[in-house]
Amino acid sequence: MVTVGYILGSAYHDAQPFGLELTARSIATADGDVLIHQVIGRDAIVLFRHGLPHRWLPHQIPYRAHARALERAGVTSLVVTSSVGVLDVGLPLHEPLIVDDIIMLENRLPDGSTCTMWQTVTPDHGHLVLDEGLCSPRLAEAIEAIAVDAGDPITRRVTFGYAQGPRTKTAAENRAWHLLGAQVNSMSLGPEIVLANELEIPSIGLVIGHKYSVPGVSVEAGDGITRSLEIGRDRFDRLLRYLVDTLQPVAFGNRIHRFGA
Repeated sequence: MVTVGYILGSAYHDAQPFGLELTARSIATADGDVLIHQVIGRDAIVLFRHGLPHRWLPHQIPYRAHARALERAGVTSLVVTSSVGVLDVGLPLHEPLIVDDIIMLENRLPDGSTCTMWQTVTPDHGHLVLDEGLCSPRLAEAIEAIAVDAGDPITRRVTFGYAQGPRTKTAAENRAWHLLGAQVNSMSLGPEIVLANELEIPSIGLVIGHKYSVPGVSVEAGDGITRSLEIGRDRFDRLLRYLVDTLQPVAFGNRIHRFGA
């Protein structure tokens, strides 16, 4: 069975995707058990990044366990969603955006360890060589085509900046991210796409801006952020229903260079 996986984030802190019937099962990994959800009647897997209800802060997410569980569940292409801060005032809030490149200044997880599935010497370890980049252009094109057919086109691709958290960024940090070329940022997504690529799973980021992270631009506080996440969830819900019905896995366009192989 070929399966597309979907990682869902803070927009789903207290609710499952509307209109999708899910059944849960646990998958054992060396880094702990992971609860995944099969979409009934579809070759699709859903993983709630923070747990459901929301359990883990970004630095507490068991990234390696999640990646291995998705692989063992048969996921052969991955869509990683995130609610993001927007660094470019020319971009709209509450609109789906495709991530086509990532800035990850250090290849590390929040616990300080290297962002890799190969923490120790193993026979299959190697270098991830990015022939087509961390984000699969084939998945990007397929999602854009599905969105057009559904009458809800995605008009922008963006560069994503990974900032670990769990605290929010300072104004100076957000200015620096923008100068580096990041148009959006969040505290997740980056590690998930790196680890999936090491497992030879083509991946793409699909994000929705829930606030402007731009110095001098008004940001809602308190319940305003919660409401903004809920609006983003409504948009994700519509798009997810189209994708689970239509999106097919694509070929892996990068490679793992293994010495002696």
